[in-house]
Amino acid sequence: MKAVIIGYGRMGRMIEEAAAAAGFEIAAIIDVDNLSDLGAMTEHVDAVFDFSSPSALDAVCKYIERTGSPYICGATGHTPEQNDRIRALGACAPVIHAANYSLGVAVVKKALALITPVLKDSFDMEILESHHNKKVDAPSGTAILLADAMDPGHEYERVYERHSVKAPRGEKEIGMISRRGGNLAGEHIVSFYGEDETVELTHRATSRRIFVNGAVKAALMLQDKPNGFYSIEELLF
Repeated sequence: MKAVIIGYGRMGRMIEEAAAAAGFEIAAIIDVDNLSDLGAMTEHVDAVFDFSSPSALDAVCKYIERTGSPYICGATGHTPEQNDRIRALGACAPVIHAANYSLGVAVVKKALALITPVLKDSFDMEILESHHNKKVDAPSGTAILLADAMDPGHEYERVYERHSVKAPRGEKEIGMISRRGGNLAGEHIVSFYGEDETVELTHRATSRRIFVNGAVKAALMLQDKPNGFYSIEELLF
């Protein structure tokens, strides 16, 4: 099996190691300084791992459209239009786009979809996410993923800051709080605050390796899938 890695930061380097251990030959590594090389590549590979940035998406999409190579995207911070473009790639290749490839996060997401309808009318909902000091986007893609699991129809307003709001909390809000510091791999706490009781779900990552291993596992599972856009839950469960 051959793989292309797009984005060669810390995650890209870990993907290189884990993919090679899983049996992939690394056919090419693309980063900011050689992104233009992607335009000349025509070879179909068995996996394209993309942990780059939204600025690379145009070149990446053209490569996937040209080769039909399975696409495993872990980049975050895309605009809604860019997310739509990634989904549309499912017409020509097996595609998965996940903000978080952790099995634990997938379980938390499914749990939230189950319990939120029971609690949302009488509990206030807040999401606190914490990451390392090099993370660029806020809130994290995983926090957005969890909020969408709680409120897929976007009936609740996402509130990202309160210091300028001089009013009580609204009834239909999901508070989104971001913290950045040190080398924290990632922590997400979803809290439901009711009268005299609190329910919390916590996922804590102690190493980025869980995301890398999940992405490689997803790539292996895409090998026998027809073209289409897949969620991590569809592959794992």
